[in-house]
Amino acid sequence: MENVVLIIHLLLALALIGVVLLQRSDGGGLGAMGGGGGGAISTRSAATGLGKLTWILAIAFICTSITLTVIAAQNASGSSIMDRLTTGGDAATEETGTGNTLDADGLLPPPSSVDPNAPLLPRAD
Repeated sequence: MENVVLIIHLLLALALIGVVLLQRSDGGGLGAMGGGGGGAISTRSAATGLGKLTWILAIAFICTSITLTVIAAQNASGSSIMDRLTTGGDAATEETGTGNTLDADGLLPPPSSVDPNAPLLPRAD
């Protein structure tokens, strides 16, 4: 179900980008607000077919976004990563009763049986 909604979401995003790029520019943009725009701010142009399609795609995009959020919240485990680090959860540690404690000795390499004062390469006598 999540994959179907995600594919629809991506198709809506691509369609929304395409429809917005196809629309005619008014020519002013944000620069028209700085003065000299005349009555361009107060007048409302008639809604075109592309404008209506943009609204429909935008509403559908928001609906799929909310749906994906709800699905992701339902699939969440309900615990944070920090809870998993501090509490048990591994079957092997639950049997031994050791818990998830940090074993500092396990992080170090095993002790070497080589004499630290010995030369690195053997001498050819």
